[in-house]
Amino acid sequence: MTHGQPQPVSSVMEAYSFRLKPGQDLKQELDNLVSRQRMAAGAILTCVGSLTDVVLRLANQEGGTSYKGHFEIVSLVGTLSVNGSHIHLSVSDSTGHTIGGHLLEGCKIYTTAELVIAVLPDVTYTREPDPTYGYQELVVRKKQRK
Repeated sequence: MTHGQPQPVSSVMEAYSFRLKPGQDLKQELDNLVSRQRMAAGAILTCVGSLTDVVLRLANQEGGTSYKGHFEIVSLVGTLSVNGSHIHLSVSDSTGHTIGGHLLEGCKIYTTAELVIAVLPDVTYTREPDPTYGYQELVVRKKQRK
């Protein structure tokens, strides 16, 4: 993509709906789904539920920060791909204090996590270095037909 206007890529959409149960790891289960379905491009449409353990990489930090307690999932958003996913999680505690960051392994389901995941079969997501900061950033391409 150039530094001008973004060039959106369209696709039809399929969706997976499922529930995670107590003790399952939110990130591991998402990674497993992406791997099993060989998902080239997907997105998290919605997730509601609760966690007992939360592990996030907070903004501009190298490693993860862990939290223990009971948390409501107030937001789970991201792009999913076998070529690299990018997922953010926000949770709130019993006082309404909300924290968020990059989802890491170690987020354990408390009672439930109800998810709807979109799959875009006409698109492929890859991660390539962006010269601005050097991070691996999203590149969206129309899938080549065989």
